[in-house]
Amino acid sequence: MAGYGENAGFTAYAEAAGYVLPDGTTEAQITAARQRGSMVIDRYERFFSGTRTGGFAQERSWPRTGASTYYGESIPSDAIPVAIENASYEAAFLELTNPGSLSPVVTGTSTVKREKIGQLEVEYASSSSSDVADMVAMATPVVTAIEGLLWPFLCPVLPGILVV
Repeated sequence: MAGYGENAGFTAYAEAAGYVLPDGTTEAQITAARQRGSMVIDRYERFFSGTRTGGFAQERSWPRTGASTYYGESIPSDAIPVAIENASYEAAFLELTNPGSLSPVVTGTSTVKREKIGQLEVEYASSSSSDVADMVAMATPVVTAIEGLLWPFLCPVLPGILVV
């Protein structure tokens, strides 16, 4: 599986952003982190306009046919916008430095409400919701840098029109 962009592009993006790759990072680790970062971006697919150019067999969400920006600018069906690639690099860096951090595992039955270690005691805020979608939403990290890069490609939410 291939992630968005290339390893060299990721490295250049990280350096330009002032990110420091861990000492001894290998090309294989960067490739794996880019793959995981791209999977994070693909979770937004339901909010992207258009459809996969290569249909259901296409590995990634981009390129897309019939896609446009929030402002209605048409995106060529063979293009992957630079911001999509950069968002995947942001996610890849987080995954490289903290593997799995963007894909938490949610288990509702093992939620810790109160924890005491020695004299330190912490009680965590909890939700009364038992809905799986709510638990996943609460556990999924929001990375504002990624959200900021993606928002021009997300479909606007328009109010519904009721006709009587």
